[in-house]
Amino acid sequence: MIVRDRPGALTLMFVVRGTILTAVYPQLLILLLFALLIQAVHEWQWLVIPEFSSSPFALLGVAMSIFLGFRNNAAYERWWEGRMQWGRIIDQVRSIARSSETLLADHPARRQLLALVAGHFHALRGRLRKEDVHADLQRWLGDDLAEQAISHGNAADYCLREAGRLLGSLYRDGALDTVGVQMLDRQLAELAKVQAACERLASTRMPFAYTVLTHRVAYLYCYLLPFGLVGPLGWLAPVFTVLLGYTFFGLDALSEQLEEPFGREANDLPLEALCRVNEISIAESFGDAVPDELQPDHFILH
Repeated sequence: MIVRDRPGALTLMFVVRGTILTAVYPQLLILLLFALLIQAVHEWQWLVIPEFSSSPFALLGVAMSIFLGFRNNAAYERWWEGRMQWGRIIDQVRSIARSSETLLADHPARRQLLALVAGHFHALRGRLRKEDVHADLQRWLGDDLAEQAISHGNAADYCLREAGRLLGSLYRDGALDTVGVQMLDRQLAELAKVQAACERLASTRMPFAYTVLTHRVAYLYCYLLPFGLVGPLGWLAPVFTVLLGYTFFGLDALSEQLEEPFGREANDLPLEALCRVNEISIAESFGDAVPDELQPDHFILH
């Protein structure tokens, strides 16, 4: 996720790092060369390019803006839902840390319970990003339990099941009463719900037809635009073509990043930083040394 202070008005016009321009500049460069070629052909009369009315381009541009806006809003809703789900994880981790301190006090199983919770959110991050989180699981669960978790198809779900087994063992040993078990198990169930919601977002993308339609129409519009601007604007036609191309190509690329919120694109959610927030909460609940918050790397927080 891009994290930076808002620059001044003049700087905002020319800033590059942290913008969608870095993702679309190759397409814009090709579009500029194409528009310059069309303008040169027209100016030097190598071919006769008939002048077109701007009305069709205006109507198509309005339609494109509406449709790209709709797709961008739908993609942003997916991004925001992902952020809300990980916000619920932070809430539940802090609740489990607080409730377990009240119910278990200094019982050794409390540290094991929160280690399994930490293993859960790290394993979920790895599952959503399809990344190796073996080192994080070993750090929290130990070698043997980490290997067992990874050997299962869903390591995050395995951590929650182990936490449930631990609660059952504590109940049978008398360390927890019925109310305590229900309270902690309800919080584990909330983590399971969040996991299911995140997996749904990761496995169910926006309909492919939306992507194809917006991508095709955006490219067709931008590459037809020089033919409509070549007459009335002259050598300014390539400039306006690139400006409109930046708008449409940028919205198209931005919506592609937002619709998959758990990846590693510049605008995706900072799952590693959110996991570190949870680690800080757990460390504070035990009075352990608190790790530092993750900082952005060149304005990007992962």
